[in-house]
Amino acid sequence: MAFASFDSKRGSAPMNEINMVPLIDVMLVLLVIFIVTAPLLTNAVKLELPKVSTAPNVAKAEKIEFAITPSGQWYWNGEPLSRAEARQRFAEEGRKDPQPEIHLRADQDAPYRFVAQALGDASNAGLTKVGFVSEPEAN
Repeated sequence: MAFASFDSKRGSAPMNEINMVPLIDVMLVLLVIFIVTAPLLTNAVKLELPKVSTAPNVAKAEKIEFAITPSGQWYWNGEPLSRAEARQRFAEEGRKDPQPEIHLRADQDAPYRFVAQALGDASNAGLTKVGFVSEPEAN
């Protein structure tokens, strides 16, 4: 690889080209080194790990249908009860883990006072999953 020129006029002029051959040689040597050493870097120990189910074990919360009629009668899953009995059942359900979902069905003509009492009793018992059930409007 000669860098000299036979031209006497440009013999002392600086060279304006980079010789890429040595750079490519170094790159190929490094590539060979990486190819040879890469399989040696894996220090994995061969193990047979136990196989287990990964499905979460989630307890399903039960659903309680709580209904209020226009006359103020309360129903727990279709069974009529008084406000005192409802408070007692709310307290029992509030201690359970997971807490049940209360589906409150109040008739549109039921006084709001009864709905507010039911919500207050459920809240005082520590129940947080209370939902209102309604029917879609017919068009």
